[in-house]
Amino acid sequence: MDPALPLLALAVLLVLLGLAGTLLPAMPGAPIIFAGLALAAWAEDFAYVGWGTLVVIGILTAVSYAVDFVAGSLGARRFGASRRAVVGAALGAIVGLFFGLPGILLGPLVGAVLGELSARRSLGEAGRAGLGTALGLALGAAAKLALALSMVGVFVVVRFF
Repeated sequence: MDPALPLLALAVLLVLLGLAGTLLPAMPGAPIIFAGLALAAWAEDFAYVGWGTLVVIGILTAVSYAVDFVAGSLGARRFGASRRAVVGAALGAIVGLFFGLPGILLGPLVGAVLGELSARRSLGEAGRAGLGTALGLALGAAAKLALALSMVGVFVVVRFF
């Protein structure tokens, strides 16, 4: 048996876990993917994927974090949300995990609305801010997933082609 096989299996597991983590708010998906890809490169003694490729993947990891912060706040600001709405959306996303897909989709919206209502805004303003925050978070999640798939894609192209 090839001694690298267990490490490569762990690397694949980390990448899959990281891909799931890009959509789950409580998990740092991109760094987990990066760790898995770096482990795969190391398991093969950097014979196929070198440091240059890992630097590019690392930059994509950093961009993923930037997208996460910018998307939620841009959506919130565009629709006039307060800081409480953004915090409420993040908490709603975490609580929503316990309620399956409907919770994941509705948690940020409900959390943002409750956060906005706690700032003594009207129901109309809270709804608008909640919608903007939820849209920003959804667009951010889509961008993070695209970046995560790009990280894996860069690795696969360099490794196999």
